[in-house]
Amino acid sequence: MIEITYFQLFLFITIIWIITRCIIAMKSKTFSVKHECRQLLVYVCIVVICRFVYFGFHLENGKIPTLKVGFGDDIRDMISFIPFYFLVDRYDGWKMNIIGNITMFIPVGIVWPICFSRLDTIRKTIFAGAGFTLLIEVTQLFCLRRHTDVDDLILNTIGVAIGAYIVFLIRRKQKKEYQRSVN
Repeated sequence: MIEITYFQLFLFITIIWIITRCIIAMKSKTFSVKHECRQLLVYVCIVVICRFVYFGFHLENGKIPTLKVGFGDDIRDMISFIPFYFLVDRYDGWKMNIIGNITMFIPVGIVWPICFSRLDTIRKTIFAGAGFTLLIEVTQLFCLRRHTDVDDLILNTIGVAIGAYIVFLIRRKQKKEYQRSVN
């Protein structure tokens, strides 16, 4: 078993981010401060989501608990394939779980289509967000005291969809206003 602090994961993500951004800048042979500032929004989304997904919401002794990486006794106890089982077997905090999983991913639905030109439709944005969520859920299989749940995949994707709808509604409204001003 390996224990990782949030600070260690933060440093790892930051180093990978800087290396990736440098490689992209060298390949494209361009560098734009405005573009990189916009890309920082993606970085912030990743760092904040990792904080709450891998380290949980509650502090222990006033500190963020460590992430324990390893394998549990029975992997079947770590995975839930039954959608919305919590509606039948309610646990404390199930409402906060719903709200948290949705709201945590709304920024992804807003930021990603702004930062990535290939995410030029709601559908592409939702699929990219669902892929990101799936990656998170799969990596949680290697984290002790974390749970891989189809509900998280569904709720996080709903959050991405809400964010994407906000961005694309604003874009549509701006396009209509621009067309009216030109005519």
